[in-house]
Amino acid sequence: MAAQTVGLLWGPGGAPACEFGLRRSKLDNPLSVNVSKVWQKAPRFQLATCDIASRMAEADSSPGPLQTRVLAEGMGGTRVMEVTAAEVTDQHVMEAQANYSYISTLPIAAALAASTSDSIDVDRNVCSLLDRGSKKRVCLFYSNETEDLARRIAAETDSIELKNINWGTFADGFPSIFVPNAHGIRSQHVAFLASFSSPGVIFEQLSIIYALPRMFVASFTLVLPFFPTGTLERMEDEGDIATAFTLARMLSNIPISRGGPTSLVIFDIHALQERFYFGDNVLPCFESGIPLLKHRLHQLPDAKNVSIAFPDEGAWKRFYKQLQHFPMIICTKVREGDKRIVRLKEGDPKGRHVVIVDDLVQSGGTLIECQKLLKSLGASEVSAYATHGVFPKKAWERFAHGQDGPHGFTNFWITDSCSTTVKEVMDLV
Repeated sequence: MAAQTVGLLWGPGGAPACEFGLRRSKLDNPLSVNVSKVWQKAPRFQLATCDIASRMAEADSSPGPLQTRVLAEGMGGTRVMEVTAAEVTDQHVMEAQANYSYISTLPIAAALAASTSDSIDVDRNVCSLLDRGSKKRVCLFYSNETEDLARRIAAETDSIELKNINWGTFADGFPSIFVPNAHGIRSQHVAFLASFSSPGVIFEQLSIIYALPRMFVASFTLVLPFFPTGTLERMEDEGDIATAFTLARMLSNIPISRGGPTSLVIFDIHALQERFYFGDNVLPCFESGIPLLKHRLHQLPDAKNVSIAFPDEGAWKRFYKQLQHFPMIICTKVREGDKRIVRLKEGDPKGRHVVIVDDLVQSGGTLIECQKLLKSLGASEVSAYATHGVFPKKAWERFAHGQDGPHGFTNFWITDSCSTTVKEVMDLV
């Protein structure tokens, strides 16, 4: 079975084995990363990384050791960019590139380029901007959690210049933040790569987000791959607080820069109607990681036997238009006493490789129940995809080598919109 995988595997005797940037050959052959050996056995926990660099040049057939695999919406193929020692002098960047070789990337590049351009050339799927001769340079700032990602981005194109921030704290715990050479970003296109992984880091990042547009920059773009309060977008009872609206109002107060309102890039927000929670000071740009999933699915050896399943009607409404050329299966949740049970609403999984699709995963309980249901109804294989792998308290372990063992997923794809999850997984390598 030919496929590209990155992630966690089970080893002999139930021992965990890690693989990142691996090529899978025959089912009974070992996998290798550099000179290390790991055993191939499902499930595979796969990652795709966020990219804020330009569209890459066409890939050749044999990528070298320092290459970043980039999948982008509308490309119709995999494109890579080779990074050589002559092009990169920062050892940290070179090591990061080597560690992330072959990892696919979210197509944030086009959205960032569009937000900093005077004119926009947009086709149906992707903004084709950075190939133009008049491309703009972007000064990219980053949070502590997104530093590794930002360094990889800066190494991928000369259109993005990495800028650092001195993050510190006072004795009372409140942030002490300094932007070196603030005069140097005047009249420049500026972007900030944020990660709101917990309430504790939001305040310090908001402080810099509010400050950068006031530094006489030409334009300001905020890239927030995961909007963390997106699932709390409505009230079900009097007294409920819709914190999605609260965070949207906080971001809506970002000062207007010389170039106008802030461009806000978010991937697969939980509900599209949350667009209307934002005020006029920001222009929400909602992107999706689904094109990456589609590319992966077309690479599977059984691509013609793939069906898409949704764990509930909400996921179906959110994604069915992007996946409508696949046979679809819709599950639903019904209440039986104090329990919510997953049931099949429509579709037939028998003999199919079923891929469950949702915008985010936390504990993964619903996905596990869906997998059990689909297998009981005759699915030959079950995989899962979620753009945002939140996985609080390392919940991802239950899909790799948790106490309950593997749950029968052939593949489990997420993106690295949640930097904390990616770091935890990468630390195992």
